[in-house]
Amino acid sequence: MNAPLFSRRSLLSRAGAGAGLLGLASLLQEEQLLADLADPLAPRRPQFPARAKRVIWIFVNGGPSQVDTWDYKPALEKHDGQELEGFDKFTGFFANSVGGIMKSPFAFRPRGQCGKMVSEIFPHLGGHVDKMAFIHSGHTESNNHSPALFMMNCGLPRMGLPCAGSWVTYGLGSESRDLPAFVVMSDPLDRGLPKGNASNWSAGFLPGVYQGTWLKPKGDPIDNLFRPNDQPAAAQRGGLDLLARLNREHLESRPHETDLTARIESYELAYRMQSAAPEALDLSKEPEATQKLYGLDQKHCQHFATQCLTARRLVERGVRFVQIYSGGMENQRSWDGHSDIKGNHSQFAGETDQPVAGLLEDLHQRGMLDDTLVVWCGEFGRLPVAQKGKTPGRDHNPHCFTAWLAGGGVKGGVSHGESDELGHKAALDTVSVHDLHATILHLLGIDHEKLTYTYSGRRYRLTDIAGEVIRPVLA
Repeated sequence: MNAPLFSRRSLLSRAGAGAGLLGLASLLQEEQLLADLADPLAPRRPQFPARAKRVIWIFVNGGPSQVDTWDYKPALEKHDGQELEGFDKFTGFFANSVGGIMKSPFAFRPRGQCGKMVSEIFPHLGGHVDKMAFIHSGHTESNNHSPALFMMNCGLPRMGLPCAGSWVTYGLGSESRDLPAFVVMSDPLDRGLPKGNASNWSAGFLPGVYQGTWLKPKGDPIDNLFRPNDQPAAAQRGGLDLLARLNREHLESRPHETDLTARIESYELAYRMQSAAPEALDLSKEPEATQKLYGLDQKHCQHFATQCLTARRLVERGVRFVQIYSGGMENQRSWDGHSDIKGNHSQFAGETDQPVAGLLEDLHQRGMLDDTLVVWCGEFGRLPVAQKGKTPGRDHNPHCFTAWLAGGGVKGGVSHGESDELGHKAALDTVSVHDLHATILHLLGIDHEKLTYTYSGRRYRLTDIAGEVIRPVLA
């Protein structure tokens, strides 16, 4: 008589374990965790009902002056030329160039039904203040561009950490199978990348699949976007299938190597993008009226209009997070107005005013503004005192900056927090960068304290160990 394959004890043990695994698989599927193993960019439900599904961040690179844009301070004119008593000359970056209090070179006037005082450099955006929630009491931790950029993007003033776009796509995945989840556009006018370069849109210690995809400002926006004419589609598909099989065999013995998973997904996404991305980036399909709305017919702002319209087309097709940088490396190549604050801000506001206003109007007309969050913010503000020079400017100010949010569950036509009389320091209802990040995540249906990732024995999050949602700006 042949011995049984299983004893009764072994059979019950194996059957019980199998039932448990079926239950575990069902639970993982219900919690949308099982899909993550096969497809890390699969769309995931928010943790609670979300007001926004996607984000477009207009990053005002270089540090816009709050007192020359959105934070009206009539006391600057009253005290123009006077010394700011008790001022720490090391607040900015050039301690030996500190001058007296300097009034704004721009006129302000009330705009919208809310009567918001707006600088004359924003004739188009001023018409949309009833859609915006202004934060006038922001403050950050560094007066230096690179650390301040990392702080605003990644939550700490150092490189190597995941940025907000990576955290959002890690938490929510993507609604597009054929386009990147997270796209970044930089200045196209030979003014360079922001300080810190690609570290500003890095996935850090998160899996590499959540890295921002940078669209090159000149030439083909993405390398190898177009299939070579001499390569048939079937041959390319066959080569990718072979490569994927070899990579997956390699991955089986290294299941925790997230970079391998990201590499496999990147090849497949690149293949799909060869069909989807050219169409998404082709603005010629847009009606002439829409192109004019953004300012594509205006030479001084055509480049930024192109990027804003591209952003709308991308989020319309399921891209989760788009970030557009206005301005390049530093000084007169960005909003970094150390000299000639009037000329500097007039130029960069002129490049962005109509395109961003067009974006808000276009999203509104299409019914997309309700679930698209638009953010306008730089890495810090600027001082109310002059930086001495032939044409005076303003130095860096980490103690106060202005940001605004629009759409995606934001209350329009309101201002939160206040700076002091001269716009030097955040004074009332102060807002940290962590608070701003917590609010962005909240609008997307994410609890900033629960979106975590364990790395080197510590549970990290975008907001580190701080952050409070700015509830007065929520609709």
